Amino acid sequence: MSAAPSTYTRVFPAILAAAAAASLFIPTAQGAAHSAFITEHCLDCHDSAVKKGGLDLEPILKSPVAENTEAWEKVVRRLRGRQMPPANRKNRPTDEQYVQTLTSLEADLASLAEARPHPGRTAALRRLTRTEYRNAIRDLLALEIDAEALLPADESSQGFDNITVGELSPSLLTRYITAAQKIARQALGSRQTPDGATFRIPADETQEAHVPGLPLGTRGGAVIPFDFPRDGEYELSIRLTRDRNEHVEGLHEPHQLEILIDRETVKAFTVKPPKNKRNHNDVDAHLKARIRVAAGPRQLGVTFVQKPFALIETKRQPYNSHFNYHRHPRQSPAIYQVSITGPFEAGNAGKSPSRDRIFGDVILGKNVRNKRDAKPILARLARLAWRRPVTDEDLARPLDFFRQGLKEGGFEAGIESALSAILVSPEFLFRIEKQPADAIPGEAYELTDLQLASRLSFFLWSSIPDEELLTTAEHGKLSDPKELEKQVRRMLADPRSASLVDNFADQWLRLRNLASITPNARLFPDFDNNLRRAFRRETELFFGSILREDRGVAELLRADYTYLNERLARHYGVPHVQGSRFRRVALRPEDHRGGLLRQGGILTATSYATRTSPVIRGNWVLVNVLGIQLPPPPPNVPELKKRTVEADLSFRERFAEHRANKACAVCHDLIDPVGFALENYDAVGRWRTHEEGAPVDVLGSLPDGSRFEGVAGLEERLLSRPEIFVGAFTEKLMTYALGRGVEHFDGPGLRKILADAKQDDYRMSSIILGIVNSVPFRMRAAL
Repeated sequence: MSAAPSTYTRVFPAILAAAAAASLFIPTAQGAAHSAFITEHCLDCHDSAVKKGGLDLEPILKSPVAENTEAWEKVVRRLRGRQMPPANRKNRPTDEQYVQTLTSLEADLASLAEARPHPGRTAALRRLTRTEYRNAIRDLLALEIDAEALLPADESSQGFDNITVGELSPSLLTRYITAAQKIARQALGSRQTPDGATFRIPADETQEAHVPGLPLGTRGGAVIPFDFPRDGEYELSIRLTRDRNEHVEGLHEPHQLEILIDRETVKAFTVKPPKNKRNHNDVDAHLKARIRVAAGPRQLGVTFVQKPFALIETKRQPYNSHFNYHRHPRQSPAIYQVSITGPFEAGNAGKSPSRDRIFGDVILGKNVRNKRDAKPILARLARLAWRRPVTDEDLARPLDFFRQGLKEGGFEAGIESALSAILVSPEFLFRIEKQPADAIPGEAYELTDLQLASRLSFFLWSSIPDEELLTTAEHGKLSDPKELEKQVRRMLADPRSASLVDNFADQWLRLRNLASITPNARLFPDFDNNLRRAFRRETELFFGSILREDRGVAELLRADYTYLNERLARHYGVPHVQGSRFRRVALRPEDHRGGLLRQGGILTATSYATRTSPVIRGNWVLVNVLGIQLPPPPPNVPELKKRTVEADLSFRERFAEHRANKACAVCHDLIDPVGFALENYDAVGRWRTHEEGAPVDVLGSLPDGSRFEGVAGLEERLLSRPEIFVGAFTEKLMTYALGRGVEHFDGPGLRKILADAKQDDYRMSSIILGIVNSVPFRMRAAL
């Protein structure tokens, strides 16, 4: 972002006002190229008499553009999508006319934005989301926590959960206090009474094959990351899966079960069928063991030894799901839950990454025991946790907690108490953006380097700034464009940028919804949790590869590769993929796979439990791929029972009957034709050419009136003008980055990002750098 807008805004407000009065920075629509276009093609529906869609263009043609920027941005959005005039109108403008009109109108809006930046305003206080809290604890204390167990889920708005996070209710504050105490205790490995944790494997998990992360030659079970707080003995208890009669499923012969710590076997058991059915419930009673474990994060594995089996022909055969008595009786026993209790006979806190992160180079001993020794430790932790330099005044409260803990339990107890206070402070729980005392209400001001550092880290990492980023900001260097770009590229290369995949992409693509989706068991008997996880993993790896390799964003829509393991390849009918490991697979045209629109996770998340939904899929494409803002359903839509249709009609004819109602047709004329193009994929993403014995009708159309056939035709139309999809993607990423919805005044900035990124083939880094350098990201409107 150039320095000119902020300089004008802060130093020359009087000159700006005079220029505005003289229309130096406020071009008008009168006489402009877009004026003739609007008059000829739009006023029939959008004049003072009709006002279709609530938009009256007649008066705004007679006034300065600056007085009606919101209306003009609506016009730009409709013209870019070729939605206006409607597709069924005769004598529609040529593409050249669209381009000329948009060039003229967008130039006027860009001049206004440059002269008077309007960055909008995110909330001054924004609470960390549950994901951000988890990541912040990880980066601050080198401790992985179960944030879902500690904190409630955040509500979503605009498609993301980092927008509606302004409030802190008393009950939520209590949860944060409890969480802070537990985290501090766990990080320090404080002496405590034995505690317990239980981990359950999803009921619909098929456990007949190897699980990634476990040694080869094993089957089923799970890998459980667990942070053991102290050296000591821990009791591990395993319970096997039972049927509705409380009998262990699949137990027809002896099986070997193993417990592993960091892939090393520490205990082995034999599980045998009961001699007497009355004793069936006791077959896993002996699956308990006390194991001595060193403090720190460990990978706990519980699994069965794979029995040898005869090789059978599996090419093109469906995956055999065996996970539930009512659907697919298990062939072998499976693990239901694993419980961990301890420590017993606890020794020292031991050496752990968390203690190293807390104490740093301090050598604990008899000489380390007072406030003077604690202060540098707490100052370092508070600076990172609060994302800014700390003063003696800032440390007064944590040191009060330290002194109290020191009296009750010694030096480490004091550090634990002070750490709890740091973690429950508003400075940690909230992202705070104070405006300067001399800020002029209504004007834009630049963020400080420290505020910019927090925005950047929570955007790219969903976490707090690291030492390098924080130090750069403290020295006032982050606002330098070259240094800012250096930091962005460094942060994208860091593994923590994976949050753009598992936080941004998972929400944008609705992959989080997969956890709650269970297709009808009778219609889709081979659907299990293994497939559900594979769906999500495929899309995450695919999106992550484009991010990591800095490829063009348009490649998200069409690619000749994807990421598969054997489970997913079987589902898709792609041969020669074996094993549980995901790998990049080159695709053939007959595989019908590749970009996002062909991936099972998205297709399943946009379907019903019993069938596909052209409405849900079409809406998803319009909103997430084309960036079209659909109006809410009108209040006069008839009840479903009043608009039933004949069952013997074709799928498309049934939807046509529903669209016969004008109230429904307003949106469904746009939505349904897009969704029909994806009908070659069933409700769980499998390719099909027929449904109920009839060929699948995949003829579709876009709001601009263009027609095509099937997913390939849809992709071709979308990629013929890649700026539409890239623009929609950029809006979603901007919403996520800012923590607020995109407004009309963000339009010029978004278009500048696209124009700059186009010169670099819309590479992912170009889009991200464009957002980071944009007015909305680096500035804020004063109140």
